[in-house]
Amino acid sequence: MRRAAFILSTLAFAAGPAGAEAPVLTVYTYDSFATEWGPGPAIAAGFEASCGCTLRVVPAGDGAALLSRLMLEGARSEADVVVGLDNFLMERARATGLFAPSGVTADFTLPVAWTDDIFVPYDWGAFAFVADAGTQAPGSLRELADSDIAVVIQDPRASTPGLGLALWVEAAYGDGAADLWADLADNIVTVTPGWSESYALFLSGEADAVLSYTTSPVFHVLAEDDDSKVFWDFAEGNPVQIEVGAILAHSGRQALARDFLQYLVSAEGQAAIPETNWMFPVREPAGGLDPAFDAARPAKPLILTPDGAAALRERAVADWQAGLAR
Repeated sequence: MRRAAFILSTLAFAAGPAGAEAPVLTVYTYDSFATEWGPGPAIAAGFEASCGCTLRVVPAGDGAALLSRLMLEGARSEADVVVGLDNFLMERARATGLFAPSGVTADFTLPVAWTDDIFVPYDWGAFAFVADAGTQAPGSLRELADSDIAVVIQDPRASTPGLGLALWVEAAYGDGAADLWADLADNIVTVTPGWSESYALFLSGEADAVLSYTTSPVFHVLAEDDDSKVFWDFAEGNPVQIEVGAILAHSGRQALARDFLQYLVSAEGQAAIPETNWMFPVREPAGGLDPAFDAARPAKPLILTPDGAAALRERAVADWQAGLAR
């Protein structure tokens, strides 16, 4: 689960041996990864302890906004690495030609086999609507649309969860997707640019439910000793998101970038993920996860391949726009 994020102090140069300037690796990521309660600080500290470098972390919005920024900046971008794209954006990202093969290897424990040579998975989860336990749970997207439950969602043009929901509706309803969106329109309190804004609105009582992750209630249980939040399993399945990192092809620090991504999927790097980013790690820790994560596994994981997501994306966003405009 992501947490609201708005500020991060970024580092520039650090003194190395004999006063030399240590190399700086610039990482673009989504806002909540970089906050003091996200995984960014622990990952940065662990990597800097072994690399003789400084990690400069730049928060740049949700995942889809990250890719848009990189496409706009092109080879002029300061980024060496991006962390926060996902399986729904991979083919669009690949088509830009902005990314280089990673050279990173690991034994991943993912819901799907992973063989991609450019994009490196570092965590995964499943999208779901999250609500207070006392809210009557719909059993499907259709039941949600037919209810009077008020929800907040994210914009699929800027947010990876928002795109995940658009693809979810498109995959499940096909030619009827725009109709479902039209029926959902009166449930939607607002559409935010990113996850952080939506979740903050939900927590402040502005909506009954929020588009988030099956792991979101785990945060409340482990970090706040609060078991009042639940996620809803839906008959259409709950889409699996796999978040990835990648090296920018124009980077002059590709070896260092590769070392960083290799650290991210190391045992030490992965240990920082579950209880800071509130997602499943891509490598099962030796001691296992806290048992609270057992309840976060969706009953019916919905797997959309990167190719499948790419094929649906344009139509899914168009149906979202058309349905909500009716």
